[in-house]
This record gives sequence, structure tokens and C-alpha cells, in this order.
Amino acid sequence: MTIHRMILNETAYFGKGSIHEIINEVRKRNFEKALVVTDKELMKNGVALKVINLLISAEIPYVIYDGIVPNPTIQDVQSGVKSCLEAKADCIIAIGGGSPIDTAKAIGIIAKNPEFSDVLSLEGEAQTKNPSLPILAVPTTSGTAAEVTINYVITDEKNHRKFVCVDPHDIPLVAFIDSDMMMGMPKALCAATGMDALTHAIEGYLTNGAWQMTDMLHLKAIEIISHALRDSVAGKPEAREAMALGQYIAGMGFSNVGLGLVHGMAHPLSAWYDVPHGVACASLLPTIMAYNQLATGEKYREIAKSMGIENVETLSLEEVRAATVEAVQQLSIDVGIPQNIRSLGVKESDLKAIAEDAYKDVCTPGNPRETTVEEIVELYRSLMV
Repeated sequence: MTIHRMILNETAYFGKGSIHEIINEVRKRNFEKALVVTDKELMKNGVALKVINLLISAEIPYVIYDGIVPNPTIQDVQSGVKSCLEAKADCIIAIGGGSPIDTAKAIGIIAKNPEFSDVLSLEGEAQTKNPSLPILAVPTTSGTAAEVTINYVITDEKNHRKFVCVDPHDIPLVAFIDSDMMMGMPKALCAATGMDALTHAIEGYLTNGAWQMTDMLHLKAIEIISHALRDSVAGKPEAREAMALGQYIAGMGFSNVGLGLVHGMAHPLSAWYDVPHGVACASLLPTIMAYNQLATGEKYREIAKSMGIENVETLSLEEVRAATVEAVQQLSIDVGIPQNIRSLGVKESDLKAIAEDAYKDVCTPGNPRETTVEEIVELYRSLMV
């Protein structure tokens, strides 16, 4: 008998204006002081201030830690822990995309489990004893789903690698999925995070740990994302709201069953070349889907149905697999994702080393097709032309 586990936020709010519920949540939980974790760009463009002004109006004490960069590092986490402890904060309000929310998770875990203060020891499935300092998460991108997952990713700059931490204790207590917070995304960020969300949904559906409940979530996420992403990138408010929901649904699924080789290969690209995570995933997704197709049974037919591909029932399995890969690639092209990783700064001389990192990545074992370092090298190489 197989036992499946589902871990989700205690509470989540959806819809425009839902950030106003933050004050009620802080008050009813008797939190006295918040550490606001965000980044300087979100402070500069006023997005983070939408939440901070609510705290000011409600006279809720807070301290800001905005030292977060894309692909956050061990040092970013340790500096955040220092700020948290000095402030004597009893909750964290994380505002941003995957980088601020991932950093907030690591800060919250270490604040309650100081024996992991080196950060590196959190890699994989860390056996933390205590739940994180309570986190209230406000996503500002429609892609990472960090607000609903038990995963976070930190960059080890010294060794040029990203490492994934998986810990049920780190999931945000409350999430606020407010599409108004996502309207400020520039087109490139909207495209990258949106394709990351599609990758989550597709890999989560194909991964070895998938089961009926997560299949339901992932297929619905594929449907929402594939129909809304182009208009979301174009800036249409209703599409941004749809993407906010779609990426969260994908997060509900993959957080509980894992991912696969796309993420395994994307993490080294970000660690070695500082490639945005969503761009790395999106540039790899069609190629890895083609690589995996023989190990997926009828699943590409179900993906095709969710994407609205015509004549799905009359196509042969070979034809429907090809049509599905083509549809994903066309979506990627339409929203401006690079199709060649050489343009992202990848060097031929590095392929063996980054392939070894990809093979050891915690996401790779979830891939439906078993792989080798040599095959990963060739997959990278095929995207260098």
C-alpha cells in the first residue's frame, strides 16, 4: 500500500485586495513585531510599500530586511537571520518572488533551529525539530509558488551550485494571492515566472511520485497557465489574475510529489551563470519533454487536452506527443524565452561539470526516465546550437 502526503498552507487568501487580510491575520495570531523580507527593487518601485503601509496604518511594528538578490545566497540568509534575531521579530512577512520567499523560509527555519545556522546543513530533507518562525507570504510574481511549497533553493556561491531544501516545517502559515501585487511585473519577468509555473505543472504531472490528487491539480494548472500566459505577458489584468491562481494550484501539487530533470538541469544554469530560474526552466522544458516522452504512457495526451490542442483523441500517441512538445515550445517562443542556452552564457567547456551537478540535484531522481551524466551532457549540448 502506498501512502501519499499533502501539506498546504493553514490559510490562503485569493483575489484582488486580499493583502488587506494581513492585518487581521497578524492581530488574531497576536504577533507583535514583523520582519519584512523583500528586495530593494520591490521597495524602490513601491510594490512592497503596499503591504508596509498597511502595517504602518495598523501601527504594527516591523523591521525591513531587503538585502535579497536573485538566486539568494548563504550570506543573504545569514544576514537575514541576524536582522531577525536583533529585531526580536515573532513573525516574517515575505514579499516578492521566489528569492525573497525562499530566503524567508531559510531565515524562519534557522531562527527556530539555530543548529542549522551554517545553512548548508539544510540541504535535502533536513531533520529540523521546530516549525519555522511563522511566515505570511505575499507573492509578487506568478510562477514560483514558493508561498505554498515546502521547498526552497539557496545558492552556494563558493561551489557554484544551487541546493534544494525540503522541509515541511518551512511552509508559510498564510499566503495572500493578490494579483494586484503582480501587475507591476515587466514582460520578461512575467514570461519567465509563468513558464516556470508551467514547468512545475508539467513536471509535477510526469514525476515518479505523481498520484490522482496531484494529477488533478497539475492538469488544471496546465489548462489555466497555457491559456492565460500570453495575455498575462501582454499585461491584461484578468490574465494576471488567472496566472496567480494557476501557479498556486501547480505549487499545491508539485510541492507534495517533486519535480524532475528540467529543474535538475536548470539549477546549475542559475548557479553557474546567474540565469533567472524561470528562464533556465523554460529554455530546457521542450527538449526534456521530448527526451522523456517514451516513459510517459498516455500522459502527453492528457496534457494536450488541457492545453486545448485539436484532434487529441484521433492522433496516434506518437503524434500527440510531438504536438504537445511543439505546443509548449511555441508558447515559450511566443512569450520571448531564449531557445538557445549558449545565449544565456553557457560554455561548452563547462558542460561536463554542470551535468554532474544536474545529475546530483535533488529534483533529478523524480524524472520519469532514468538518465546518466553523459545523457545530460548531450541534452545541454543539443541546446547550444
